[in-house]
Amino acid sequence: MSLTEKIESFIKNLPDAAGARRFYLQLAENFPAEERKLAKNEGLLSDVLTLAAFSPLLATTILQNPDYISWLNRQRISSKVRGKDEILESLARFALTNSSVEPNILLARFRRRELLRIYLRDIRNLGTIAEITEEISNLADAILEYALRFSQQELDNRYGIPLEIDKKERAAQAQFCTVALGKLGSNELNYASDIDLLFLYSNDGTTSGKGSRNAVTNREYFVKLAEFVTKLVGGQTGEGAAYRVDLRLRPHGQVGALAVSVNEAVNYYKDSAQSWERQVLIRSRACAGNAKVFHNFFEKIKSSVFSTDETMENALQNVRLSKEKINLEKISDKGFNVKLGRGGIREIEFIAQALQLAYGGSDGWLRAPHTLISLSRLADRKLLTEIELTEIFEAYDFLRRLEHRLQMENGLQTYLVPNNEERRFLLAKRMNFVDSQEFVNTLKTHSKNVNRIFSRIFNPSENLMPERNAAKTQREINYKLRITNYEKPTSNEQQIFSSLEKSDIETDLSKETLETLKLLSETSPHFAEMLAANPGLIADLPKTTENFTEKNYHQIFLSAIEKTNGFAQKLAVLRKVWSRSLLEIVVFDIYEKITPQKARKLQTNLAEASIETALFITKLELERRFTITVDDFPFAVLGLGKLGGGGMDYGSDLDLVLVYDEVQSSKFQVQNSKSDNSEKHRQFCTPKKLGTWNLKLETFYARAVEIFVTTLSSLTRDGHLYRVDLRLRPDGKNGATSLSKTAFLSYLENRSAIWEWLAYVKLRGVAGDLNLAKETENEARKIIHENARKFQISDSKFQTLKDETRRVREKLKEKKAKNLKGREIDIKFGAGGMLDVYFAMRFLQLRDDVPDDAENRSTLFMLNKLYEKDSLSIEDFQNFSNGYKFLSELDHNLRLTVGRSTRLPLANQTVLQTIVTRMKLGSVKHLLEKLTSHRLNIRASFENIVG
Repeated sequence: MSLTEKIESFIKNLPDAAGARRFYLQLAENFPAEERKLAKNEGLLSDVLTLAAFSPLLATTILQNPDYISWLNRQRISSKVRGKDEILESLARFALTNSSVEPNILLARFRRRELLRIYLRDIRNLGTIAEITEEISNLADAILEYALRFSQQELDNRYGIPLEIDKKERAAQAQFCTVALGKLGSNELNYASDIDLLFLYSNDGTTSGKGSRNAVTNREYFVKLAEFVTKLVGGQTGEGAAYRVDLRLRPHGQVGALAVSVNEAVNYYKDSAQSWERQVLIRSRACAGNAKVFHNFFEKIKSSVFSTDETMENALQNVRLSKEKINLEKISDKGFNVKLGRGGIREIEFIAQALQLAYGGSDGWLRAPHTLISLSRLADRKLLTEIELTEIFEAYDFLRRLEHRLQMENGLQTYLVPNNEERRFLLAKRMNFVDSQEFVNTLKTHSKNVNRIFSRIFNPSENLMPERNAAKTQREINYKLRITNYEKPTSNEQQIFSSLEKSDIETDLSKETLETLKLLSETSPHFAEMLAANPGLIADLPKTTENFTEKNYHQIFLSAIEKTNGFAQKLAVLRKVWSRSLLEIVVFDIYEKITPQKARKLQTNLAEASIETALFITKLELERRFTITVDDFPFAVLGLGKLGGGGMDYGSDLDLVLVYDEVQSSKFQVQNSKSDNSEKHRQFCTPKKLGTWNLKLETFYARAVEIFVTTLSSLTRDGHLYRVDLRLRPDGKNGATSLSKTAFLSYLENRSAIWEWLAYVKLRGVAGDLNLAKETENEARKIIHENARKFQISDSKFQTLKDETRRVREKLKEKKAKNLKGREIDIKFGAGGMLDVYFAMRFLQLRDDVPDDAENRSTLFMLNKLYEKDSLSIEDFQNFSNGYKFLSELDHNLRLTVGRSTRLPLANQTVLQTIVTRMKLGSVKHLLEKLTSHRLNIRASFENIVG
């Protein structure tokens, strides 16, 4: 197939084939080197042409900056949401390579480049609408943070740092915070939104005067700082601005100071602000600068925003007035307004905000700024029905994606669905509809559903809330009577009871259940919060009078998801069943009906079943997306770290390496037509290319990884399962997310570093094609041990291996344990911690060629094996073995009580006493003495071996 034929095959099914074709011809004519790159990379070619067909704005961006193509190739396979800090690092690198560019132009260019990556994920449906809008918001946060730091440095050089008098009557640096409001405040920014900002500073005072100019008051300094930031981010240049900045929501509006002190802002919102101004603060957060300034402010005014005296009628009336004002100002006959029209996005937001204002004063759990989270919680409290919640969620997803397609066409802040049939047809295709009529019908359905719910809530002639039935009312009374004769509930218990009371869940709170809730709340506030957020789990608490019965988690998961339709439903059901399974382990653990070792084994089984189920869901989703039948799926999941060693514990990440077999003769059956299943409309595709989709195998598996990781780690209203970490793959974050078996083994043999050998010592095939997994594991183990043996030829004492082991270990200690607070001990990363044992043990395994045992991968088993082979002296063996047993049990109990942490909180006596009781140590003093002794012994043996 010629290049021209290949391009035509790509673009024929794109929404704007003519636009994509024009783009490619311009690129080929002006930048032949970039065209050659695309010709060699079908996946990249497909992505770039897709961007051009969906967004003329981004097509222009690429033509103006053809080097972005190479950048996009490195970025496009990532499926995770990038946080503010990661984007800020990218911005810092971008600034270094564009040091001659004016900062406001720099920020505008950086934002435009990042939109290539984010919008590609959007149109490929590689993220939920919540994830896409979160990442757009993170991008704005990073740009605002960069602008603030740049501006602050400029003003400090002029006036010196701003000072205030602290509580101890000492001079301290005054702090500043950029507060996000509106869509940015709730992490729901769209591509062309204004950003609504409020600037706060901690206190009045004066600057130090140690700059090029005289001292000024803090008010003058921070007003100038606000001006500087606004100009950097929002000032128009020949290339536009990074954002349009709107400061009209600040105290006193357009006549108010650009920056105000916390005290001034508090007084304003308590005494002078109108209801709609307080409503704005529902969606507010710190987005740049010192977050403590915002938290101090909001803590003082939250009772004014969410008032316990607020009535439902007043709350609805205030929000209704805002909506009526919009209706008067924004009437248009040019098309449906996605944001402000009847049944549009604003009605969804007002539904959430009105109910939050009405009930948030007495129920703090409802005060979530994010629209979808707040709607979920309102439904949990039965302020919306489940059917209404489903309808609103589906409408919100549709309307926000529609808003994105409208705005990313030309980068304009538009919300109007065009009446022009040609433009509407193009929009329909960009929304993945066959024709414009199907699109219009769907739009009408969603807007009608939203407006019906809006009218039900805001129509005073109707019942405002679904009635709570008499049986529920009686149950609440019985529940309250029952706890009257019960010991006074702890705050954690009360949170659970409050959540249960406000739900519509039928739960028999037996004496045994109450005892379990009490012990769970006392032992593990972390898991008590999980119950409070999901009170339906209370009904599934296990009976601890019986022994724990092991279960086939994989079969349980499959049975549950087979009853569902759709990717989102499968994720939701999987999370619910997984939570029940994990909670059962937790309860038996806190009752000490299972040992910590047993709890870790069960959690490893749970993780493996989750991975296997995620692969099953991935296979189904691939078949749906690509219209194929995947009869065989030669894809394997290999575990490292705790998963590789079979020691998963509460909050553990999944450290994974993903491989596929490019040689296996399985074939993907591709169906060209959904309506015709005859043989002439089918074709079998070799693994090299995926049928009419023209996807290389590497790209196909990259898509598979995206779905797989999303299944395991994406955060939905039902929570998430695990954090998935793929950073230990070949070439790290710059490498492909999955590799062929041949490429993976070749990398280990020819390019892997010593630190990677140390990690891959624990490689274990855990799921997927188990034959492929075991073959890869065995061959990889042979390679890394052979790599280590090669050192003996030129370095009989393995000094290089020893030095590198120590270097990596110390680097982790410095990175992870350097910010320890005075009253904390890091039992994993700190000196004498578990990593000392891990690194010494793996060094010895490589030095003395002692591979992992297929039947037992545990640390204690390997320490015994090394001792038996004379790799460890009796003293070092005892130091490591006894010390690791203690640290491992301590780590387990720390995770159980406080969650995902490696730091022992010495200032938290409640946690320490709980751990002491569970470890049967008698006193906190005894715990700390034993901990110190074991850490000293472990560190001494570590020095003996790799020192």
